[in-house]
Amino acid sequence: MGFPDGKFVAIGCFADAYFAKFNEAAETVDREKLQLASNILTNVYREGGMVYSCGNGGSAAIANHLVCDHSKLVRTDTELLSRIYSLSTTVEIITAIGNDLSYDEVFVYQLRFLAKPGDVLITISSSGDSENIVRAAAWAKENGIQVISMTGFSGGRSAAIADVNLHVSAENYGIIEDVHQSLMHLLAQYIRQAHMAEGLILERKF
Repeated sequence: MGFPDGKFVAIGCFADAYFAKFNEAAETVDREKLQLASNILTNVYREGGMVYSCGNGGSAAIANHLVCDHSKLVRTDTELLSRIYSLSTTVEIITAIGNDLSYDEVFVYQLRFLAKPGDVLITISSSGDSENIVRAAAWAKENGIQVISMTGFSGGRSAAIADVNLHVSAENYGIIEDVHQSLMHLLAQYIRQAHMAEGLILERKF
């Protein structure tokens, strides 16, 4: 059943129910797949390859935020060379592709002239079925680029395409996006602390 499933008359009660649903949704994320995603990202950061992220709407904001935490944060106090680019960030190229070609092409078109084998694509999509996300993931898989997908609802086509699907079992966009944002943060923070001198961890803010 979706959330909310009825009218709430007090925001405090709504908040309690929302956070309870958030916790339930977070528990559904497969921890083994989370480890696999961490391994993929750690490897590409060690090797100096590129990570590309993309999403629509609120997921675009997460894709853009990922650039900050997975570049500046991961590099701080580690020897990792994390190189991240969000395909959702440049309105000029997105609108040019959308206007002149198709909005379905806005991410895959960029990948075609930027990405190379050994790179990684992170797709963020609550439905997992946005055509521009699916096309980017499919092209990446066909061209030697590993795909990590973050999905919700039924998972959609991008869940099936991905090398690693981080699926959130929930039926509310806000809750799914909140868990996706948390996954973005915890991957960055876990990878960073794993590559720091232990004595530095208590001295630093995460």
